[in-house]
Amino acid sequence: MAGSGSFASESVPRHLIRGVLGFGAMIAAVALLPVFGWPALALIAVGMLALRGCPVCWILGLIETVSRGRLQRECADGACRLR
Repeated sequence: MAGSGSFASESVPRHLIRGVLGFGAMIAAVALLPVFGWPALALIAVGMLALRGCPVCWILGLIETVSRGRLQRECADGACRLR
């Protein structure tokens, strides 16, 4: 797993699976609300757990996961930049 403070997953497919489960559970919660009532909203908790907290965090994690290994920080003469 990525270091603390990181939203990234170990791989892009794994991250996408988490997204499908998370967003799918939240969509199902809303869709099943008329059928099962308030208990259907428990699926929102499942979705949030799969997304590790919030949809925006999942999107940031996707960006980190895709860019891992492509962006590198280079520091010289007291100044750092991404390359």
